[in-house]
Amino acid sequence: MRENVIRIGLLTPLSGDVKNFGESINKGFRLALEENNYRAGNYRIEAVIADDRNDPAEAVNMAIKLIHADKVSAIVGPLTSLCAIPVADIAQKEKVPVISPTATNPKVTVNNGRRMDFVFRVALVDPYQGTAAARFALENLKLKTAAVIADGGNDYSLSLANNFKEAFEKGGGQVLAFEKYIRSDVDFTTVLKRIAQLKPDVLYLPDYYINVNLIGKQARQMGIQSVFLGPDGWDSPNLDYATMEGSYFTVNYSPEDPCPEISEWVKKYRNEYGTEPDMFATLAYDAVKILLQAIQTADSRDPVKIKEALQNTRDLPAVSGRITFDQDGNPVKPVPILRIKDGKRVHVTNVAP
Repeated sequence: MRENVIRIGLLTPLSGDVKNFGESINKGFRLALEENNYRAGNYRIEAVIADDRNDPAEAVNMAIKLIHADKVSAIVGPLTSLCAIPVADIAQKEKVPVISPTATNPKVTVNNGRRMDFVFRVALVDPYQGTAAARFALENLKLKTAAVIADGGNDYSLSLANNFKEAFEKGGGQVLAFEKYIRSDVDFTTVLKRIAQLKPDVLYLPDYYINVNLIGKQARQMGIQSVFLGPDGWDSPNLDYATMEGSYFTVNYSPEDPCPEISEWVKKYRNEYGTEPDMFATLAYDAVKILLQAIQTADSRDPVKIKEALQNTRDLPAVSGRITFDQDGNPVKPVPILRIKDGKRVHVTNVAP
């Protein structure tokens, strides 16, 4: 009797500008399959790996190849929203489920008001982090007033900023200032002078660490004592830890979290690869675990049935938190909060959805 086989694809950049992140995705992907002995219920899993080079056109070509030539029933990836958004169109057209570990743009699963119902993600969607940060500031830190400084030309920064403002005000807080800058700015003193006069309890900085380092240093030099708060764009060893001492930021995954599931995962990954797992490896591992569970539940290689099982995922244990998919294919799970303390990252709490 011929063994039941299901092929799943991995679409990630193994060359190009973010190949290091792509290799982490590959490691998490392979470790999850190895742990499950390349099985999901009654099916043996065969993996097909494709390199999208973080190029949208190549990602589309590789997705078509995986579906038509390799006959995969599902795809894990792509890594970036840049590639995941066009691949989502292919997934919809071909009716093959895609689960991205790390693409965060809302358009990956809902584009122009249309739910791309064959597309899912494991990473927190950008607006979710802004809302969680506002709740943490209000409920945990008991802060009442805020100022926001965002990159006006960056969808990631603006989405976080707008959702933080909305949630902070809805929760009873007051946003005293909402300022914008352009990416090329290096002098933020004009904006910061206005904020210094307002003396907000919290200053929300929804951007990547490069701009945050500049804004944070200039703010402290001007005597601004507000608590700094930010998103996962801060999550880099190149963050200015001295300047950001005492600050907080949201992340997708915290290896500092002492819960047994994460401690076991960090140990397992170290034993396999000799390094600590980053966010990319962790979310890829979770994506595969979710997909394997969906295949087992569907008990079929039919991509439509696997898609339906994915959409019905409820409270599934994962390293990054117990996961339920909402109606838009986004994960509903706790948001870890980290603090910079004594020059190190410290896990503070998880903000419940």
